[in-house]
Amino acid sequence: MKPIRSLLSVAIAGLLTVSSIHAQTGSPAEPVRYVGGVTVDPTLHEGRLRYAIGVENRQTLRANRTHPEQADGYGWTYNHASNLCYWNGRFYQQYLSNPADEHVAPGQTLLVTSTDGRNWEKPQVAFPPYKAPEGVTIPEGYHGYMMHQRMGFYTAPDGRLLTVAFYGHTDDPFGKGGIGRVVREVYKDGTFGPIYFIRYSSYNNWNETNTSYPFYKKSPDTGFVNACDALLADKLMTFQWYDEDNGKDGFYGTNKAGQALSYYHRKDGQVVALWKKSLTGLSADEGKTFSAPVKVPTLLMSGGKVWGQRTDDGRYAISYNPIETTQYRYPLAIISGDDGIVFDNLLLVSGEVPLRRFTGRWKDFGPCYMRGIEEGNGNPPGSDMWMTYSVNKEDMWVSRIPTPIRYAVTGPVADNFDKLTPGGAVPDWNIYAPKWAPITLVKAPGASKGLSLELRDTDPYDYARAIRVFKESRTATVQLRLYADPKNTGDLDIDLTDQYGNRPVRLRVTAKQQLLAVDGGTEKVLQTVQPGQWYTLKLVVKASPGGTYSVSANDKPVLSNARLAEAVTSVERLSLRTGPYRNLPNRQTPNETNDPPLPGCDEQTAPTLFYIDDVRLSGN
Repeated sequence: MKPIRSLLSVAIAGLLTVSSIHAQTGSPAEPVRYVGGVTVDPTLHEGRLRYAIGVENRQTLRANRTHPEQADGYGWTYNHASNLCYWNGRFYQQYLSNPADEHVAPGQTLLVTSTDGRNWEKPQVAFPPYKAPEGVTIPEGYHGYMMHQRMGFYTAPDGRLLTVAFYGHTDDPFGKGGIGRVVREVYKDGTFGPIYFIRYSSYNNWNETNTSYPFYKKSPDTGFVNACDALLADKLMTFQWYDEDNGKDGFYGTNKAGQALSYYHRKDGQVVALWKKSLTGLSADEGKTFSAPVKVPTLLMSGGKVWGQRTDDGRYAISYNPIETTQYRYPLAIISGDDGIVFDNLLLVSGEVPLRRFTGRWKDFGPCYMRGIEEGNGNPPGSDMWMTYSVNKEDMWVSRIPTPIRYAVTGPVADNFDKLTPGGAVPDWNIYAPKWAPITLVKAPGASKGLSLELRDTDPYDYARAIRVFKESRTATVQLRLYADPKNTGDLDIDLTDQYGNRPVRLRVTAKQQLLAVDGGTEKVLQTVQPGQWYTLKLVVKASPGGTYSVSANDKPVLSNARLAEAVTSVERLSLRTGPYRNLPNRQTPNETNDPPLPGCDEQTAPTLFYIDDVRLSGN
């Protein structure tokens, strides 16, 4: 019997060894894991996700074909693939731009800056459309020149800031279609140094004789050359270049990679690599070698980018579009965890998908291609996490995400804004602010003192939206003060929602100076709302199947025991919106079309203009 027992013990030990190798979370077999059971509902923009509390989303560029001076100066409407850094007390956002279509010439790279992340200057060209030297022709099978990049910035050991991008041929700049990576220095006064090539494509015989810019070694600035040398020696930074030119010359050794690398350091020093399509890997030697990319089944992704980082609170976050359809990249979500290995709580960063104003090739719907600030590329004041992304591959945005990342409020809310900074952050409020629909802390109008929240909207196809999460409650009391400006020409929608985004309570203040509310399936006029006057609205809600709510204005009951618009079991969000609820485009909306621009999309409308103050929310 002893030999049989010995054989069984050996077999069991072998099985356990194999099992542990293939199942161990945190190992090269599964570097990260999402343990939450929440997934998105693909039929809704918000995906029925809870909000990460206090996220501020602000548009940095609104494409405008008719009035280029109001946008980038060129009127180009394909804008995408942004990168972000913080240097010398300023944010820098870099992004690609083409006239209308992805991977169609010409293409250029622009850069836009901000001191506070809210107010952004006009973009300037960092890398112009490529012009080949005389006598150099486009290779057979290609159609023009374009730009592409997986990385935008590098802060050198001596503090210099480099910006980089990649020139290639349309329609495919990868591999044989590549020309090379260019670099230039960003100076503290906002100007740029000369453009140089820092690395030529390893698939072709490009060099100084047949390209438009000299090799960086020719620069007379020794400090700049040293900064480029440091970048080339940084294996983690340069590994981001892999899918544009995978190093036929051995630049990456034997490493293999997916597309669009993002990476961070775990607390044990290992580097976690994240790529498109749920691929991950590990490195124990600062990027000299990586484990083979493996697909993590708990991270639901498609062709959009993914971003991961260690946050200032000592935790970790991964942001991505948790969907499998490449053409419909929404919502923009985030998960977080303590160790960089196990992640939980799939929450919403942005669930807004406005109508695409300009059609074009491969202009996928939604907020996507998110990038944060890479390790070593600066850390803005405060503990917030910052990201940049595009919407509909058309407009550019940034997101400020407070840490620790959370979704629940436990006590009552009492916000009067008076101790805050005019034009500054609004703690615990989720802000969605297009360029033409800003949300700003301003001096309260009328006889009121202190500050109030201004919602101003002149965008014909978008809106301003402010959301305040409060304690999840079956019975809730909501109170706020409201002021319609005399110049107002639009409506303000006031909703109470549950954790899934259902809207059982729906009020509306109209341009016709009426306060309306939905009672069951019927919208009723409650009273007149005169512009230039403050009104105190109070709602008492019983959130349950068959529940009711009541409304008073300036302490006068104007609606009693109204039926909820839809059955819910609780409420937890106050939503203020300068436009109607939307859920188009959806995942049946055709993605590849050739339609004219939306009528009037380049012209501002008369303003929708409201002020909000003294918000009080409580419940059980």
